Amino acid sequence: MSWNRKAERKPLAFSTTMRNPDRIAGFLSCILPFEGRKLTNEIIHEVIVNLITKKLYATQKYELTKENYKKIYYDEDSSFTRNQVEDIILNSPQEHKEAGFDKGWPSRFDTWYKLQKEFGFLTYDINENISITVTGHMLIDAYNENPVNEKKIQNVMLNALIKYPTNNPFKKNLNSNVPLVLLLQVLNLLKQDKNENGAGVFRQEIPLFVCWPDSDAKKLYNTIKQIRLKVGFNYSDEFIYDICLELLDADYTKANRFKMSKICSEAVDEYIRKMRSTGVISLRGNGRFIDFNMIEKEKISYVLENYPSSKVYNSVSAYCEYMSSIDSHILEIAQDTSIDIADVRKHTLYKYAKEYSSEKVFDELNKVCKKQPSKDLMLKFINAPTRLEFLTSLALVQQLAGLDVNPNYSVDDEGLPTFTAGGGVADIECYDCDYDSFFEVTLMCGRHDQVNNEIVPIRRHLIEHKKNKEKSFSVFLAPVIHDDTKEAAKLYKHFDKIDIIPLDVGEFISRISSISKASQLLTYYYDFPNANFGNLLVAEKK
Repeated sequence: MSWNRKAERKPLAFSTTMRNPDRIAGFLSCILPFEGRKLTNEIIHEVIVNLITKKLYATQKYELTKENYKKIYYDEDSSFTRNQVEDIILNSPQEHKEAGFDKGWPSRFDTWYKLQKEFGFLTYDINENISITVTGHMLIDAYNENPVNEKKIQNVMLNALIKYPTNNPFKKNLNSNVPLVLLLQVLNLLKQDKNENGAGVFRQEIPLFVCWPDSDAKKLYNTIKQIRLKVGFNYSDEFIYDICLELLDADYTKANRFKMSKICSEAVDEYIRKMRSTGVISLRGNGRFIDFNMIEKEKISYVLENYPSSKVYNSVSAYCEYMSSIDSHILEIAQDTSIDIADVRKHTLYKYAKEYSSEKVFDELNKVCKKQPSKDLMLKFINAPTRLEFLTSLALVQQLAGLDVNPNYSVDDEGLPTFTAGGGVADIECYDCDYDSFFEVTLMCGRHDQVNNEIVPIRRHLIEHKKNKEKSFSVFLAPVIHDDTKEAAKLYKHFDKIDIIPLDVGEFISRISSISKASQLLTYYYDFPNANFGNLLVAEKK
């Protein structure tokens, strides 16, 4: 790493390859087997084999253009052989070069793992030992827990981002601040300003944070105030882009390098995702503003009191040591229990059920199941599995009047989803005068995931619940229902006398659009395609 490379002003840029903490954890898991070994091109090759084998990375120009490979990639029950992975690597040359790494796949490796290095989750360099840090192991462990430990993940991300500077030694940026701390400081100033009526930071003001040159939160706050006094909250991207070019000591001769679309859109989205991954930031106004998550107000106060908005590092090793250390106090700070989470969650659910049309909800359901991006300013920042729970809950509220819908996903103080429902409870609990119904949703379409990880626990929970209320049933929702999942549901219907109704998203939309009560979904059992209870009876006798 060239510590003396000349620095210049650049916009804050997080790697879009690592949009979510779960993806970071997945990539860390692929390098974990080589921890303690010297990084060589041979080790890099093995890491790449792991990534392609686990389907964390796919080459667009080769792997996804060959029908047999494309089918394996999208089929959760299929896997690549070693020879197939080697063929993909051989026929997918990478025209990429990073300092200190050979051109091609070794440089691609560095682009994948550099952000994790910057966040303090691991250290590596060519011919140096690979080391996954304490926080890196914490992130891996959090995702390996069942259910996933969302609070630990947020704490790990918060621990990284309250330290992460724009001018870290891997970026060499003349802009010098800690983006999260700067944001919290500016939000605090806006909170103290009675004329702002508690408004947070407007989405179109975020490019200022992306390009801000120093740690002067007061000056940034005053800049925002001046803009609001001049044009309010109604101005073009060109308006803010001109200001950002000035902050970068640039003009339109550098427009190709500092693209408006990057600064005013792509960088903004990544900024919000990363800040929100810490758990201390909420969305307001349908995604138009970001603000404190007041459930975590004690953590916010702790950060504001103990973390500076800039820090100087004398060496790469000093930076890595600081970033990889864990602030144990962050792990101990509890959420504000004065906020009724269940009430806030339900209020927001019913609010959006009125604001969104049923057509939009159905369209977004189809998008998330087809892995298509949402353009909605709020939904786009909710990760796909959690978004599926939220959208399913909205559809139930909208289509089934009189049904008491109670989702169990985690929320911020605005009631917007932050993570999927935890273990031991249904994703969505619903009640009416006739039945208790429980909805479990997943994006997983593989046989093992659906049967072993979903249907088996659903059966256990439903049997237990029916001891208290006989008139109870469960619905299992996924983009595509595996045939074995349907057979398992029929099996439990026959032997355990319980109703687990598997529906793909298309069937779900069709059925709830034509019924008035959730219990009418029970008729699904009488029109199972290709139902063959005779085979089940034979299996029982055997």
